[in-house]
Amino acid sequence: MKIALMDSGIGLLPAAAAVRRLRPDAELLLSNDPDGMPWGPRTPVDLTGRALAVARAAAAHRPDALIVACNTATVHALPALRAALEPGIPVIGTVPAIKPAAAGGGKVAIWATPATTGSPYQRGLIREFAAGAEVTEVPCPGLADAVEHADPEAIDRAVAAAAALTPPDVRALVLGCTHYELVEDRILAALAPRRRPGLPPLVFHGSADAVVAQALRRIGAGPTPDAEPTGTLSVLLSGRPGPLPAAALEYGAGRLIAAAPAPSL
Repeated sequence: MKIALMDSGIGLLPAAAAVRRLRPDAELLLSNDPDGMPWGPRTPVDLTGRALAVARAAAAHRPDALIVACNTATVHALPALRAALEPGIPVIGTVPAIKPAAAGGGKVAIWATPATTGSPYQRGLIREFAAGAEVTEVPCPGLADAVEHADPEAIDRAVAAAAALTPPDVRALVLGCTHYELVEDRILAALAPRRRPGLPPLVFHGSADAVVAQALRRIGAGPTPDAEPTGTLSVLLSGRPGPLPAAALEYGAGRLIAAAPAPSL
């Protein structure tokens, strides 16, 4: 089994690590776009072009499925990616976990990039899945970029700014950008002092586990966490074979997948 994941940068690490945990026997193929990152400021047409190039580079290696491990690319490019690659290769997008976060009602916060916060896409998800919850949208300027470059001071500044905009009594926090799942510990550390006494622990809702589970379903496979850890790791950098970006090794998810051997592409 070969699972490909794509993103402009290292935001695909949480989903890649989820694949490794659920299917340690799966080959991982990571397709990044260092030549074109970041994707967020690009126009939808330009972003779709970059995403198609990254996806086609991965598709050339005949994966069983392709995970679009980027919220922004899912919003703007998923229809084009599916039109280009399906039905030969199932393409699975990444959607913020608003539905499970809002299932219990109460107060929910959604941390997302400034471009996604307040967007018709996110507002549509809130209307559809969170009608019974009180939702606060929190823009996080600079956080994805700080995570991408593994800059701890910039991460802490961006997290602190977002924490200041987050109500102290939210019960659930949706991480609406795949990069944010890499710094859950820093987010929790920033929010904990602001929590009202007596509240239950804050519940994080990322997308990695759900999107990987969906990818496995699409190819008729299931989780086998006890399988032999024979899975390999390959990396494409704007279509060129290369190493895992150095910043990836600053995160637990990156170190987990880096332990796999690298086949020759």
